[in-house]
Amino acid sequence: MTESAPVYGLILAGGKSQRMGHDKAVINYHGKPQIQWAYELLSRHLPEVYISVRAEQEQEPIRAGLPQIQDLGLASGPLDGIVSAQQTHPQAAWLVIACDLPWLTDASIKHLLAERDATMMASAFLSVHHPGLPEPLCAIWEPASRVVIDEAIAIERYCPRKILINTNTNLVAQLDPRSMDNINYPQELDQIQSQGGS
Repeated sequence: MTESAPVYGLILAGGKSQRMGHDKAVINYHGKPQIQWAYELLSRHLPEVYISVRAEQEQEPIRAGLPQIQDLGLASGPLDGIVSAQQTHPQAAWLVIACDLPWLTDASIKHLLAERDATMMASAFLSVHHPGLPEPLCAIWEPASRVVIDEAIAIERYCPRKILINTNTNLVAQLDPRSMDNINYPQELDQIQSQGGS
């Protein structure tokens, strides 16, 4: 029996936060910047964790203090972060999360890792908001998934969810339906902060 690949963590923090109007990765939900909080969350469960960044973000104060993998420009959007991590450490499976999941919990991370099926291309939480579909930005992408990612990139299809839909993905039920909720707009952030955070 082949031994499963080690799982590393990747926090996608290379976006431009255009809908929010300012950097979502540094919003404070838990007494510290969200990207720092997410890094500490994954680091409790995984041997290595990295922040996905664009080249111009490398020296930003909060990102500069964390292990980074620079987007290589191989794809577009979140997929560029995923494939860049795969190229940097091809032996690893990657537990990939978006940086802006303030209600993600240790229990959810443990659950996804426990339900991982390393014989499939990926293991992903089932979406609550899109029933029957995978959550690509809280998922474990196995090393073998690089093949299907490269095929998608070759035809300029950069949607991680569509890649998971069209390959053999292990779908995992969520423990907490709120865990995949994120905050994209200033009015949503204002509402959360007026309620006293999480």
